[in-house]
Amino acid sequence: MKIGLFIPCFMNELYPKASMSTYLLLKKLNYEVDYPINQTCCGQPMANSGCASDIKKLAHMFVDNFKDYDYVVSPSASCVTMVKEHYAEFFEENKDYNKIKSSIYEITEFLHDVVKIDKLDVSFPYKVGLHNSCHGHRSLGLGTPTELNVPHNSKLHNILSLVKDIKIVSLNRDDECCGFGGTFCVSEDALSTAMGRDRIKDHQDNKVEVMTGADMSCLMHMQGLISREKNPIKVLHISQILLGEKL
Repeated sequence: MKIGLFIPCFMNELYPKASMSTYLLLKKLNYEVDYPINQTCCGQPMANSGCASDIKKLAHMFVDNFKDYDYVVSPSASCVTMVKEHYAEFFEENKDYNKIKSSIYEITEFLHDVVKIDKLDVSFPYKVGLHNSCHGHRSLGLGTPTELNVPHNSKLHNILSLVKDIKIVSLNRDDECCGFGGTFCVSEDALSTAMGRDRIKDHQDNKVEVMTGADMSCLMHMQGLISREKNPIKVLHISQILLGEKL
């Protein structure tokens, strides 16, 4: 099994540690992992801004970069959603894109659904709050959204529970939007900030020590608020916890 590692552009620049943790986690599980050096932005910022014509070149570049891998794995649910749901208009019955569409996974989705991992030899002795991001929870089906009013399930929770000594804290509204929304946090900054503060307060009220999730973009938004307001909550991407990184 050969895996192509897709690292979002902002993570490559701002969160190399979380990106490297994803790579090291897959290597630790004895998979052949390659990082296509010519990969770049998936085009999601342009899509959020309504600039669809600017995405076509990036979509074709993405397919060229990743078409020869058995699986494409990424530490970003929102960027995986971009490829799976918004590239189709640029390809007419393209076998390379269709292959990628059916074989691209967010990292915990890959571990849960493909690898079906049942143990992790790492410890993380902290109270952890899990933020279920909108794209991951609702578009990729990483969990069951509360609005469906069905029994709750979370693939992220299932994978995190394999970590020794971890205490996954129950939040009041664990799948409520954090307010990031890509360019939404720029065009509607006041509303975005209020939504982010609501999510942070939920973690605070439940005595969370570490906030985590599958979308570093959401975590980045809340980490900015946490830092500016000198909140003691730490923020780590889920790959960092699964690798056993210490605070």
